[in-house]
Amino acid sequence: MNRRWRPVCTVVLCGAMTFAMISVSAGEEGVPETRQKVELTAGTWISVGDTRWAHDASSVAGLGNPTSKLTYKDVGTNVIDLAGKFWFSPTVFGRLNGGFADIGGGRLTDDDYGSGQRLFSRTTSNVSGNNMYYINADIGGRVKEFPNHRGYLDLFGGYQYWHTQYEAVGITQVVCDSGAIPSLTCAAAGTISNQGETVITNTMNWHSIRVGSSTEYRLTRRLSLIGTAALIPLSIIENKDIHHLRTSGPDALQQNPSISMLGFGIGADADLGARFMFTKNIGLNVGYRVWWSHAIDGKVTFHGVSSSAEYPLVQFDSLRHGLTAGINVTF
Repeated sequence: MNRRWRPVCTVVLCGAMTFAMISVSAGEEGVPETRQKVELTAGTWISVGDTRWAHDASSVAGLGNPTSKLTYKDVGTNVIDLAGKFWFSPTVFGRLNGGFADIGGGRLTDDDYGSGQRLFSRTTSNVSGNNMYYINADIGGRVKEFPNHRGYLDLFGGYQYWHTQYEAVGITQVVCDSGAIPSLTCAAAGTISNQGETVITNTMNWHSIRVGSSTEYRLTRRLSLIGTAALIPLSIIENKDIHHLRTSGPDALQQNPSISMLGFGIGADADLGARFMFTKNIGLNVGYRVWWSHAIDGKVTFHGVSSSAEYPLVQFDSLRHGLTAGINVTF
């Protein structure tokens, strides 16, 4: 996780969980409030993302652990976010949430290490595209209503699919220490090549099971605090890279994909914000959202032209966070 954003994301995650726990003890059960059967939200998530993965090929003489580390940093998106909550009974609901966006820039840093973690090569590339989209499908129930129509606490569980694809363009050689891995060569530091050419396409898919709670606590008739916190006890990461320049020579790789990864892990989602009601049925939501997924274990397969090699996956982390805003309508 980017150290600059770690305090912010930690505060949001912990704050959402604390808010949910406080809501549980916010008072004795009151008279059930009248609620609508459908709640729709349309809005945006102005977010920035960070994805990092690394593998261990130190079983090959002269290579370090990690052997290679790729970092996609400051990848911005302006997500169109849509959600619907549908009540099947006074206490049971289903919720569907989806979002999509184009990638709005960023930077890829590719580090390669020799034994003793001596940096052999560092290159950077601009992230020019491509896209991100996600789907959350939950089912849940209302477990508490606060007295005097102050709000509620819901519990839910469901499935999350999170897809991101990056396209990295051009190569700038920042570091080259040919002595770190004598059997390999790299371009001299300062070399700029393949400008305007896509050099790596990375496609990431997280499949996750999540459980959590949502709450609203009304401060006045029009203004309320809202929050959602979800833990991801199991997540499957599927990741594929295409290295477009490695098409010939001893290091040539297949092109669909060149490198694939499969692993499992954990994660967490959190939303904190406020809602202002213009009328009884129409309101404005503003807040901050954090998504984090982390691989615990996995494997990386390099798909060579004539053979393949498999190595341990030692890191795969995805973080996305940013401001949210949307119009909420109930009927």
